[in-house]
Amino acid sequence: MKIYGHVNSRSTRALWAAEEVGASYEYESIDLMGGAARREPYISINPGGKVPALVEGELVLTESAAICNYLANRFPEASLLPKEGSKERALVDRWSYFAMTEMDAPLWTLTKHKMIYPEGKRVPAIIDVAIGEFARSVQLLEKGLGAQEFIVGSRFSVADLLLGHCLSWAKAFQVPIDSDIVMAYAKRLWARPALVRARAREMA
Repeated sequence: MKIYGHVNSRSTRALWAAEEVGASYEYESIDLMGGAARREPYISINPGGKVPALVEGELVLTESAAICNYLANRFPEASLLPKEGSKERALVDRWSYFAMTEMDAPLWTLTKHKMIYPEGKRVPAIIDVAIGEFARSVQLLEKGLGAQEFIVGSRFSVADLLLGHCLSWAKAFQVPIDSDIVMAYAKRLWARPALVRARAREMA
C-alpha cells in the first residue's frame, strides 16, 4: 500500500486513518507548490492533480474521505466504522458527509480565495461568507456532540477523523471556533497518537 500526499493538506486524513487502523504503508510526498501533482508520473495516478491518492495493487483511490472509508473497511478490527445497516453506521455516515459538505467546503473556498487563485481571480468578500458558513457548522456540530466524547457516542470513528481534520484546518487559518464544547472535542482528537504519528510521517 502506498499513500501519496503533501504536508498539511487533506492527505493528513489518509495518513491518520492508516495509522489508526495499523496499516503498513509507504508514504511519498508530492511537491504541490512545485507543480509535481500536475505532471508525470503523479498526474497518471490522480488526473485531478490533487492529493491524497492511495495505491494498493490494481486499486488507485483518490478523495480523502473515500480513502478513509476504504481503510476502515479494509481493517475492520480497528472499528472505525460501525456495522453496515446499523443506526450507528447511519449516524457516522451522516456526520462524515456533514464534515465534507458543511465544514470542508467553506474552508476550501476560503483557502482558494486567500492563497490558491491568482490575485485577479480572488474575491475578498467571499472570505467573510465562508467564515460565516463555517461558524454555522460549528454551532450544528456543538448540538450534535452534546455531552458525548465522540460524534457518535463513545467510540472514535471515521466521522471524528474527518471532523477533527476540518477543525484543525480552521485553527491553522485562524477561523474562529466559537464553542467550548467543540474546542474540547477538537483537542481530544488532535491528541490522538495516530494523528501525532501521521503528522510526523508527513514532516519526515
